[in-house]
Amino acid sequence: MTKADIIDQISAGTGLTKLETEAVVNGFITVIKTELKRGGRIDLRGFGSFSVQHRAARTARNPRTNTPVHVPSTNIPAFKASKEFRRDVDAAVS
Repeated sequence: MTKADIIDQISAGTGLTKLETEAVVNGFITVIKTELKRGGRIDLRGFGSFSVQHRAARTARNPRTNTPVHVPSTNIPAFKASKEFRRDVDAAVS
């Protein structure tokens, strides 16, 4: 499913135009990105939470030459589904 498919389904279900729905979806995504850039956390009850996880610097190895390679620390966005959401998906897919 693509962003356009999501916009189509929300538009059909709410009666909003596709342009209005697209503005809402884009606004939602912008809010999530902005909060994660600030290092914050977003909790959507019954759905899950978005957060930023820190990965420490480490030394890896190049598998071709077997030489050590420094991997710098980084922050990555993460999503953790709620128990309710995981249960619903498991029941629907099983």
